[in-house]
Amino acid sequence: MNAAKAMVPMSQLLTTEREDGALLRAEATPNGMPAYLIGKIISVAGGVVVDLAIFLVPGRFLVPGLTVGSLGSWFTPGWVLALGLVTTLPIGKVLGSVFSGDRGQGLLTLPVLALIGTSGIFCPVTSMPEGAQWTAQAFPGYWLGLGMRSALLPESAVTVEIGESWRHLETVGVLAGWAVAGLVLAPVVLRRMARRESGSAVAERRAKALRGVG
Repeated sequence: MNAAKAMVPMSQLLTTEREDGALLRAEATPNGMPAYLIGKIISVAGGVVVDLAIFLVPGRFLVPGLTVGSLGSWFTPGWVLALGLVTTLPIGKVLGSVFSGDRGQGLLTLPVLALIGTSGIFCPVTSMPEGAQWTAQAFPGYWLGLGMRSALLPESAVTVEIGESWRHLETVGVLAGWAVAGLVLAPVVLRRMARRESGSAVAERRAKALRGVG
């Protein structure tokens, strides 16, 4: 679920760089907004990969039944993580344009945690009410969790999943749909946000922050 949680730091980065004028500078350069988006996806994704390795490598030796002992067993986590990052990080940028400031970021964390809670990580989705199951399947978090469970858990664990299936094709379809929507929408939202920014507004926010520190 590291990919899903990456939405929050991506959103926080946008808030910070909006405050210090980095977003305004990106808008002023040719193709600056798509380049800015791609650069942030790569940088945050690198951190997520490192975090995942920190958990998986010791887990290989400490958690019984974790199926990461062969090169082939890393294929599914690899494509799920890659597709998950392309899906969630642009969404994080879009959310960051809506939830700005420390208070807004705090409000953003709550629905992200709720989505993680219904992803099947903590308890089987099939044990939840039917409405919660349908809601979970509408968002990327459930499919990221399902993909990782299919890669890391024994095959017998599929019996507690919806339809007793890992549903890889559905996972690819849903995540790809969210990824396309995010990659199309994020640059548009960021450009519109940057147009509302100005050097004087950035300077005013910086001066306000300095007064608060002083």
